[in-house]
Amino acid sequence: MMLARKSPSLLLALLFGSLTACQGSTTAVTPLTPTPVSASPDAPRVMAADAVATTSDLADLVERLAPTVVNITTLHRTTAHEGPHPFDLFFPNRPPREPQLRQGAGTGFIIDGEKGFVITNAHVVHNADEVEVRLLDDRIFRANVVGRDLKLDLALLRLEGAGALASVTLGNSHLLRVGETVVAVGNPFGLGHTVTMGIVSAKERTIGAGPYDNFIQTDASINPGNSGGPLFNLRGEVVGINTAIRAGADGIGFAIPVDVLRDTISQLADKGFVERGQLGLIFQPITPAIAKALGLDRPRGALVSEVLPGSAAHQAGIQAGDVITAVEGQAIRRGEELPRNVARHPPGSTITLSVIRQGKSLEVRAKLDKLVDRSPGPPAAPEPPSHHQEPLAEQLGLELQDAQGGGARITGVTGAVKGLLIGDVIVEIDGTPVKGGADLLRRLGAAPKGSAVLAKVRRGEHERFVGIPIPR
Repeated sequence: MMLARKSPSLLLALLFGSLTACQGSTTAVTPLTPTPVSASPDAPRVMAADAVATTSDLADLVERLAPTVVNITTLHRTTAHEGPHPFDLFFPNRPPREPQLRQGAGTGFIIDGEKGFVITNAHVVHNADEVEVRLLDDRIFRANVVGRDLKLDLALLRLEGAGALASVTLGNSHLLRVGETVVAVGNPFGLGHTVTMGIVSAKERTIGAGPYDNFIQTDASINPGNSGGPLFNLRGEVVGINTAIRAGADGIGFAIPVDVLRDTISQLADKGFVERGQLGLIFQPITPAIAKALGLDRPRGALVSEVLPGSAAHQAGIQAGDVITAVEGQAIRRGEELPRNVARHPPGSTITLSVIRQGKSLEVRAKLDKLVDRSPGPPAAPEPPSHHQEPLAEQLGLELQDAQGGGARITGVTGAVKGLLIGDVIVEIDGTPVKGGADLLRRLGAAPKGSAVLAKVRRGEHERFVGIPIPR
């Protein structure tokens, strides 16, 4: 069964033969230490860690790795013919209907063979009544769900009574290069161990799957049932967890980078869930117009549009208008990288942020709060009209009116200025408050032609920044 993702432009399907559900038990265990694949003296030749497989090596590599990959079957009990059955009218005293079992298929890999720990996707085992794991040698074991992280779509299972097993070696997905050859091993359509090979087509893909999208794209053939399976490099290291495909496309699959598994595996084992830190701010991507208005050499970083009162960001002195360019030395090239880089750190930890404020670079230390989900408030009600229309406003495609309490409310917009919507209130230009529509137009008219100004915009209960280009 293929589940469509919510983005209409990118219809995705989770790689899961038939989604079933089960509440798994949560067990506290000691932190994991992934162990390398074990091999007997008679096992096929194993390459050195810094070696790269050639075509002749590939079969040996696959033979060595195959025991670390498992096939997962989930069972979900459901009542046949839910609701009234037509025969009930004629046979009201007939025996109760027997529950039916709905089956699903997925893939996983053994991350700690001594403890019997297996990694897969959270959606593979979601609400499953039973989870069974089949090894390469056809042994079958019952599995318990130790922990799940729905935001990253990861789950940790523990096999019952399996004994010592061969384990994978984790690689470093940040070192993975576009064009590098990768191998996927999985259980497509429930067929069992299947090997495909391709390349890394792209990295850091955002596909609308969740708040921390950062997928590896590959053209290695993956299909429903591959979910949770490993993506190996030619050193035999796991670099990704196969998770999603683009429906109707050929050779477009997505894998979770293994680095995020490194960040979460101990919490999954210890607590059964993942706690994340947060700064407590609202940010936005930096467009070319905003970059020009801020004097940046190019669009980069995340622009802070609002700091939540009392938050970690507020305590650290972060201000609206700051541009966060790095977290713990890790560069933020695009705005969406900020939350996933911050979320890698647990609540209570202190991180260093590189910030540009009014053209000057500085570093800020922030002690993270515990992540709390927030949703935007409703849009503000329209204010009584006091309409202003000037030639400059026509050039910019804006219709304005004075906003109650100050600022210029947008009542019409043609799209000439990207990032503005009807109902937005422009409250500042380059850090100075805007009194109303006429004041805004005067300020825009005074700006050098061909330049850009930075506007602070109130939308509902939140504020953001928009770069307004000044016509020549």
